[in-house]
Order: sequence, then structure tokens, then C-alpha cells
Amino acid sequence: MKYVIVIPDGCADEPQEQLDGKTPLEAANTPAMDAIAKQGVVGVANHTPENLPAGSSVANMSLLGYDPQVNYTGRAPIEAAAQGIELADEDWCIRCNLVSVDDQIMKSFTAGHISSEEAQSLLKTAQEKVGDDRLEFIPGVSYRNLLMFRPGSGPAAPFSNDTLATPPHDLSDKTVENDFPRGPGSDMLVELMHQSNGWFADHEVNTKRKADGKLPATNVWLWGLGRKPKLASFESIHGIKGAMITAVDLLRGLASLIGWDRIEVPGATGYTDTDYAAKGDYAVEAIEKYDIVCVHVEAPDEASHEGDLGKKIKALEEIDTHIVAKIHKKLESMGTDYRILVTPDHPTYISTKTHTHGNVPFTICGAGIDADAHDNYNEVTCDASGLKKLPGDTLMKYFIGK
Repeated sequence: MKYVIVIPDGCADEPQEQLDGKTPLEAANTPAMDAIAKQGVVGVANHTPENLPAGSSVANMSLLGYDPQVNYTGRAPIEAAAQGIELADEDWCIRCNLVSVDDQIMKSFTAGHISSEEAQSLLKTAQEKVGDDRLEFIPGVSYRNLLMFRPGSGPAAPFSNDTLATPPHDLSDKTVENDFPRGPGSDMLVELMHQSNGWFADHEVNTKRKADGKLPATNVWLWGLGRKPKLASFESIHGIKGAMITAVDLLRGLASLIGWDRIEVPGATGYTDTDYAAKGDYAVEAIEKYDIVCVHVEAPDEASHEGDLGKKIKALEEIDTHIVAKIHKKLESMGTDYRILVTPDHPTYISTKTHTHGNVPFTICGAGIDADAHDNYNEVTCDASGLKKLPGDTLMKYFIGK
């Protein structure tokens, strides 16, 4: 049996006035996803428990079959796993965005999609300035970076599970003044955020960006902190070997933690300009080698964060044409049993530009899946189906057939 999961991140949404009451998924031309719905079943799952953040870290952990109520320890340590960073039990890892804040308004949680090279230069300066050998800034990809707190033989970290911090993508075009970190250890985080404003103000990277008409990276934004997670391998649970195709460290980290290989695709950016066709081609090749392949595409989520309805619809259509259609055709041509699942991890609303709790639509077809009466894949048909996998971590067992 071959299994494939396609995750159009954040594609679930609400009805749009500009689309005559349709959701972006309803409005998009997605014949390949609809074909899966016609051949199989549609339903809904919920991967974001109300007491946990409505973000990709919680949601994708659930989607992959791991109960976040038991296994979730924070977003940043998952991303650390993507970089092969080993965490001691007493270490804390903190997500470190480079952002653009102007007059207390979050102008860009990506610092204008700053380049990885620019980010590395800024964080090198931050490391030189911080003056605390327990803290280490670790560059990642573009605006997505990390800060490590390693107490070593010194005093334990001041943080706890009660330390709260707001994801900067929840604050797009909003004031940040009431959303700085709070709770145990938050004073340290807030102070670093304020200090970084001075470190970056006249930095050569920002001087050049402003001269080029680009947004400067005004400061770091610290959030998503946590300690080392411990997940059982996917193979030990389900007896099958998996691989992940993604352009973002969060999914790379989850793959590493559950024992999946990671397949890097040239041209995959984690943004709406990603090479959809290359992702589809690499997935088709991976199906030959692995029992289960997961293709994660960040583009719909990024479009939602920008409040760009046109980009979101285009991203869904690109995923349908270049990824879902190619994969489904390959599976049908192999002469072996298969199942394919298409589902986002969480809703991301165009109207609010942020993740939200709630159900997401899924569709599955393949061996042992008896077709239902629905011919289209979207929020409306899925909600009407009556097939609900709640909590969401139960969806994986249903998909695998256990």
C-alpha cells in the first residue's frame, strides 16, 4: 500500500463577500481535488484544541497522528530539530522572527521577506551585542530564526509553561503594545526585543534595504518557546516508512522527530513563489521509495497572512494542477493499492490574516474507501458529509486503515 498526504497549509477559510459567499477553496478551480472527493469521501477534522495555540505546530502534530495535548512542548524546539540542534532537558528554544514594527504597528512579520543572508548578518550583530553566553541566536531561513537558552551549570531558565508570547503573524497591521511576552521569564524576552531595536537601527543591512525601498528589520520578535519534545517514531506506531517534502523548518522538524526522511526540493521557498511543479515531480519520485509521502505547501497560509485573496486562490489552483493531479495520476498508474489524503492543518482567514481554531476539510480516496455522495472538495461539502474525525489526531489512523 502507498499513502500520500498533501497539506495546503491554512487553505480552510470562511465565505468571502468578494466571491459571492464562496470560500477561496470553493472558488478555486481544483479538478484534481474534486476527483479525489468524487472517488472517495470528504469530512472534517479539528487539529487545534481550544486550549492550545491555533498554529501549524499544534495542527500538523495532530494531523500526523500525535495528540498535541500529550506531545506538544512548543513550536521552536520542533524547528530546532529541523536544523539538527540537540536540546538538553534543561534547554529552552525560542522562535526568533525578524519583523518590521513602525509606531507600534506590525507592518511585516517577515521584515519584508528578508533574505537569509541579511538575517544572518543581523543575528551576528545580535549575538555580539547580547552579552550573555547562555543565549545563542541561530539563523534559519529568511525571517524564521531561533534563540537558544542553555543554562549549562548556571541557574535554570526562568521560563515555564505559563510563559506566553504572541506569534507575530497574528498581529499583521495591528498594534503590538499589548502583545509582548508575559509570564515567567518574559522580562528577559521583552528586554531583548527592545535592545534589538537599537542593534538594528543603523545596521548596514537596514541602511541598504531602506535605500532600496524595502522594509527594514526593526527588531527581533520572540515567541513559540518550549523544551525538547519526545515523539515515538511513526514507523514504530504504523509500521511504514515515511518522507516529508516541505520548505519550512517546522515540518522538517516534525519529520525528523518522527523518524521520516526529508526531501529537499530546489525552488521550494515556503512562499507563494514556490516551485509547485518541482514539488509535484519530487513527490512522484518519492512514492517509488517510501510507503508514505507527505507534501506540505505553505503558500495558501502565506497568502492568507497577507490578506491576498487572489494569491490564495492561485496557490490552491497551482497545488491542484502541479501536485495533487501529478501524484494521483502516478498512484493510479502503479498497479498497487494506495490512499491519498488532501487536508489543511488549520484555517487561516483572509479577513483576520491569522490562524484560527476550528474544523478543516479533508478528502480521501483509494483502496478500502467506499465513495460517499459528494463530488467536490470544499468546506461546505465536507461539513455536510457527517464524517468527522475529532479530535484531529484520529484522522491518521482512519487514513492508514487502523
